[in-house]
Amino acid sequence: MAVRWLCSLFGKPFNGGKRMDHGSQQQHPAMNRLYEVQREVQSLGPQVCTFSGLKNEREYRRLERELTQLLLEVDQVDTEGRADLQGARKRAAQEVEGLLRYLEENATHPSRLAIEELSREAQRLVEQGVVEPQQAGGTAEISDELVDAVQELILRLTQVKTGGRVPLRKARYRALTRLCAVQDVIEGRTRQQTLPLSEDTHVAVQRINQVMVQVSVARSQLVALLMGLSGRDSCAHLSRVLTELLVELDALDVSGNAAVRNYRKQVVEEINSLLKHLDLEGEGDDTRRYDLGQNDSIRQIEAVRGRVGQLQGEVLRHCGVGDLFRPKPELQSLLTHLDQVDTARNPCIREARRRAVLEVQAVITFLDLREALICRQPSPNEPSQHRAVWIVLGSLSDLQAQVLCFNGKHADKSYMLLEELLTKQLLALDAVDPQGDEMTKVARKQAVKFAQNILSFLDMKTDEWEY
Repeated sequence: MAVRWLCSLFGKPFNGGKRMDHGSQQQHPAMNRLYEVQREVQSLGPQVCTFSGLKNEREYRRLERELTQLLLEVDQVDTEGRADLQGARKRAAQEVEGLLRYLEENATHPSRLAIEELSREAQRLVEQGVVEPQQAGGTAEISDELVDAVQELILRLTQVKTGGRVPLRKARYRALTRLCAVQDVIEGRTRQQTLPLSEDTHVAVQRINQVMVQVSVARSQLVALLMGLSGRDSCAHLSRVLTELLVELDALDVSGNAAVRNYRKQVVEEINSLLKHLDLEGEGDDTRRYDLGQNDSIRQIEAVRGRVGQLQGEVLRHCGVGDLFRPKPELQSLLTHLDQVDTARNPCIREARRRAVLEVQAVITFLDLREALICRQPSPNEPSQHRAVWIVLGSLSDLQAQVLCFNGKHADKSYMLLEELLTKQLLALDAVDPQGDEMTKVARKQAVKFAQNILSFLDMKTDEWEY
């Protein structure tokens, strides 16, 4: 049942499509009760249509209980054998049953369960890598493996299909925003390690160092909050703690010492980087955040993708007649445009932009290789192994042209054929023996990377990703 159809029910009268004037004639008591049911459906309908949780949640049980009670009340309406009342009662029951069915379908939908499983996997990952070391009195060491694992989970979440259902979009968006915030926190920790100054430097350094320790604890608390691993703290409480630390730092007298002043500034920046993630408790309640059909940033991205498609078509058409169309300056300007698109910390917009960038880069790399192949003038003494790499690159260029215009699915024969041919080129490169020639080693390494990028791009085109 589509959300649009459900929402169209709200406000639809039961009495054959014509709302009667209550002031002009006396209504039958049964019809009056059905009108009361209709008003309650109007109240519960939007709540059902945006509920994004699971069956074991309190809100689900409340909605199910109230809808079931309405259904019982509709069933108890005495129609006295009148056809008009029987029809109205039937329509009322159908609307309530539709809401109950929609509520259960979304809470048990395979995509909703996939979102929950990925969220739990992220919880386990963060608990082991960040929360538990901090609780044990140590310091969480953010490894590259942890950062990569979080990024992988984010990509898997973005690929969960929602079929346009608002509750599923909302659930996916809420899970993504929290995991992206965790990613930002842990990557920020690895990027900027503010080192404490010696307490002999200035009288204020001791207190700044103490604040640094509190900030380190707050970082782990924030990660635990974002991932639902903290039963005691709240975002509001942690926000107050961090704000108080800012006030205390601001009150410190560090005049006359540039090193201490800069140290305090770094600590303040770390606190502010944590505070920006503490507004997520109500995140996802605004449908504009996850229903992106009319989002301005998405429109900009789609406009760029449309232009890239046009340029790609021209490039392939010219290549088909042995010519080389070179729109690289415009493609570079499109990359700049994409870089300036405001993602508003929205992971779905961020992923849409990332994929659009890859589409532009694929055309640029295709042009670069084609130009290199056309301009190539091998010397008579060129090593045979180096020539073999270029032969493979020529085949890869032809295959990339097919990949660029591929619009099929993963199960299509054309996809499997392209995948097989690209894999054969990788095997051909693996068989090339550089025989100690450094130029051949570099060329083969670049060709392998190029082939792998084509395979990844082909895979991205078939994953049926949605906003």
